[in-house]
Amino acid sequence: MSSPSPPAPRGRGAVSGRASTRFNLPGREVDGDWLDSRAELEEDLPPLRTTVTEEAARSILSFNRSPDIGFDRSINAYRGCEHGCIYCYARPTHAYLDLSPGLDFESRLFVKPQAAPLLRKTLAARGYRPAPIAMGTNTDPYQPIEARYRITRQILELCLETRHPVTITTKSDRVLADLDLLRELASRKLTAVAISVTSLDAALSRKLEPRAASPMKRLDALDALVKAGVPAHVNVSPIIPAITEDWIERILEQAAARGVKGASWIMLRLPHEVAPLFREWLDTHFPERAAKVMSILQQMRGGRDNDPNFHTRMKPQGVWADLTRARFRKAKARLGMESGRIELDCSGFIAPEKDGQIRLL
Repeated sequence: MSSPSPPAPRGRGAVSGRASTRFNLPGREVDGDWLDSRAELEEDLPPLRTTVTEEAARSILSFNRSPDIGFDRSINAYRGCEHGCIYCYARPTHAYLDLSPGLDFESRLFVKPQAAPLLRKTLAARGYRPAPIAMGTNTDPYQPIEARYRITRQILELCLETRHPVTITTKSDRVLADLDLLRELASRKLTAVAISVTSLDAALSRKLEPRAASPMKRLDALDALVKAGVPAHVNVSPIIPAITEDWIERILEQAAARGVKGASWIMLRLPHEVAPLFREWLDTHFPERAAKVMSILQQMRGGRDNDPNFHTRMKPQGVWADLTRARFRKAKARLGMESGRIELDCSGFIAPEKDGQIRLL
């Protein structure tokens, strides 16, 4: 007999605190007695509170050699993400901390307050060679706690000071809080911003990504970026078959109407613990479609929930993938969104001295 499905916590993406078993973290199962007791309560349980722990990091710039992504270095000043996107491929990173990739990932956050000074030290190192730094590749640099810590702004200030190129990927209109810096960086060909939009349905967005900005706020942020002269890109990602795929053309139309020239898409990926968490989410919110969604995903991933291999992990195969690819290509051509790639300028980089000053010569 299968365990009962846990109730979905208010304002959270994950349905449960499902734990990893990869790093000696004990598995956790739904307690039927607890569910029975909870059902007898006159009121819902209080919402799950977010906690933030400051982390004393030793470095902040991460380098990678992945052959199928377009950057070789990134900064992630936050661990975990309060946006709570159920599909987030970064969820498994919380397992390294012996925490749940489910509810812990979106409610037990870690912050690196010394990110900017650590980056300054790295940029000052002898032999450092500049290349665009990617922000937002793991967790969102503009998630809610950025309003308190302002680490992303500090990093942008340093990038402007040193003339170092930086790219941003986000789901938040909080990016506009740094429009002054982004405008100046863009004038020197030092930045580009991508905003991810999964659908135009606010109700669906609250289920998929409960604490991210609404779809219209993200589109308005793209509009403001374009008007400020900041290269803006829309990511229609992830695309979830039978859940969000109907929105592809309409998202591109809305972005194009705001002057956005660049667009991309990524099919849903379900690495490690993300797969069971997503299955729980489907069973809770779309039980009538759950089997269909997973069947289509598996058809595109060689019969598995996920394809972890370089090159193929980002390129789903099969009829469904080919259809999505064709739809996207046709819509971009119709809307004049063919030219979207931005080349950033690394030639003006000025390395800081270790004491914090900029080298003049």
